[in-house]
Amino acid sequence: MVVRTLSGRAPKITMPTGAVDTQMHMYLPGFPALPGGPDLPAGGLPDAEQYRRFMKWLGIDRVIITQGNAHQRDNGNLIACLSEMGDVARGVAVISGDTTDNELDSLAEAGVVGARIMDLPGGAVGLDALEQVDARAAARNWMVAVQFDGSNIAEHEQRLSAIKSRWVFDHHGKFFCGVTPQSPQIDVLKRLIDKGNCWFKFAGVYETAKKPGPDYADVADVARAIAAYAPERIVWGTNWPHNLAKTTADYPDDSLLTDTVLGWFADDAARKLALVSNPETLFNLPAFTAA
Repeated sequence: MVVRTLSGRAPKITMPTGAVDTQMHMYLPGFPALPGGPDLPAGGLPDAEQYRRFMKWLGIDRVIITQGNAHQRDNGNLIACLSEMGDVARGVAVISGDTTDNELDSLAEAGVVGARIMDLPGGAVGLDALEQVDARAAARNWMVAVQFDGSNIAEHEQRLSAIKSRWVFDHHGKFFCGVTPQSPQIDVLKRLIDKGNCWFKFAGVYETAKKPGPDYADVADVARAIAAYAPERIVWGTNWPHNLAKTTADYPDDSLLTDTVLGWFADDAARKLALVSNPETLFNLPAFTAA
């Protein structure tokens, strides 16, 4: 059983106006888990009402809703979530080379601005479809979110370098092998960033850290190095509702986690880039205007 905390002590680091949470999932009733993916999250559906409370707690103004693996290639839940959240939300869907133009039109009308590659267990579309998904995304000025075990990034460098769309390397790179700022994998990441269309996402630090929280010192070292190397190429996400947490004891303190991760940026100017300007560029968002 999981009880999600949705309010409490505000983070010590104040979010800039227009802050975008670029990595989260949301689930509404009527959309069951599908074969090939994981079950729906433990502890009841993390829905729009819960997430709105969460946004208010942390100081988030906008959100990118990512299609969850539980729903595989059926984007119906994502479309419903985007409708429920309104103009503060945009979506990253699962598509393939076979997705029809009519389906893509419907996704775009619903607020989808990107496509997802998830080459880990439970993912609906993996790296084998990278070129096809990239071509469909580039034709619509969408971005591509790419997630795989970054331990092997060198093997994929040529293909990743050829991506035409704006794209983001997800979840701190998912370097399951463990890396340092001096690791060859980080050299590859820097070369990809230098191509000009690659971003790096700070989200889900606990999924790959070898050192314990709340500091996650190994991932923190790499994050600080990349943030210093290319502050204009970092985006941030909460990874709410922390789907890997199966019990309340496993569930992170989101206020503390936010302070930890945002503390890896050099200053408020770097945080504003990562939370406002960079996601606006990556996801092709309009400039923020308060309601």
